[in-house]
Parts: sequence; C-alpha cells; structure tokens
Amino acid sequence: MLFLDGVYVGEGEQFRWVKAPTSVELTQLTHTIAHRLGRYLERQGLLERDAENSYLALDGEEEGPMDQLRGHSITYRIAVGPQQGRKVFTLQTLPDERDGYENDSVGNVSGFSLHAGVATKANQRDKLERLCRYITRPAISEKRLSLTDHGKVRYELKTPYRDGTTHVIFEPVDFIAKLAALVPKPRVNLTRFHGVFAPNSKHRALVTPAKRGKGGGQVAAEPDEKTPGQRHVAMT
Repeated sequence: MLFLDGVYVGEGEQFRWVKAPTSVELTQLTHTIAHRLGRYLERQGLLERDAENSYLALDGEEEGPMDQLRGHSITYRIAVGPQQGRKVFTLQTLPDERDGYENDSVGNVSGFSLHAGVATKANQRDKLERLCRYITRPAISEKRLSLTDHGKVRYELKTPYRDGTTHVIFEPVDFIAKLAALVPKPRVNLTRFHGVFAPNSKHRALVTPAKRGKGGGQVAAEPDEKTPGQRHVAMT
C-alpha cells in the first residue's frame, strides 16, 4: 500500500506532514490487522480456529473447490493429490541470529509483519514510480521459479523466513492449485484509492495533477481543450 505521510486540512488545499509511526504503534496496528484478517477468513469459511486460537484450513465437504484451494494456500498445505492436507516441502538453512525485524519501522505479530520504513519526498518522482511499481508487482517472480531434477516446482524466496526457509517445493499440480487460489474474482478492482484520492472524494480535484474528480468546483477540461503537457500529466 502507498500512503500519504500526512493529511490535507481545510478544503484539501493545505498539506500537513505528520511524524513516522513508532515501533509500538506499528505493533498495535499489526495486531489489529492480524486479528481482523483472521476473523474475516473465518467468516468466509476458509479457516477455522482451534482451541489454542490458531487457524487451520477447513477440510469440510460443504465448501467449494476454490475455497478449499484458498484455505490450503493460506496455511502452506498441499491442496491436491495423495499428500493433501500435509505441509508443503521447504528447504531451510540456519536462521540468522540477527533479527532483521527489530527496528523502529516494523511491527511483527503472530507471523504478520508490517513495514513502514520507505518514504519519498514530493520531488522524488523516480523513487515514487519505483514504489508504485513495487506495490503493483505480480505475486510470482519467474526469475526465482525453476524445476528440480525430479520435475517438481521449486520457488526461491526473495528473503529467507525467520526460521531459515529459503525455498518452497511443490508438485506441479499443487503449484497450479496455488496459482488458481491467487486469481481474483471477475470484475474486482485490483487497485483501490482511499481518502482524498478516492473517485468520489470532493477534494480529489484539488490534490491531483490532472484536476479530475467530483466536487471542488473544478471540472476537467474537454480532451480537445487540453494542452499536450496537460494530457501528459493526466496519463502519468
């Protein structure tokens, strides 16, 4: 996600910067995210809570095939084949004794981590573009995907897990099942805008370069009235 490091006050014309969140604030927010996400997945029938308040994939017969695939994908379990329900095979190395999450810009709770240490200034357009490309990257990197000598799919993690996991090994059919679980439903918006950038915000026309949006007393010019520079700003 890409967030403003401040808020617009008044009629949306004045921007007021706020300090970066502290480690305690990030931890509290991460706890809230983990709790609400777990409850949401439980209501959707994808996970169930055991006596120790941890979540497991559902194995009921009433759920649909896609729900079963998503449930197994969430918990790193094999979704199809004779090994169904077992944990996927992983390759591990000795974990680094230095805890890379112990800093002021990361909250870590129950396997959920929230990083908020990357920022860009208003005039750093190249850095902002890199951030936008990063948050819209695909879920799978083909560069780290390969086949083993036995025909299994091996995926190398960009960063080893804290337990030392560096690779995850899938049977080909189970790998296809994991990909199927990632496919969004039809007509679902994959990019969402909130706050002053939301399509229905009355302040959107005041804070966006193209000056498009509802309210604010500003109406976008017709295409034939725009200069080449205005059209370029609207595209980017």
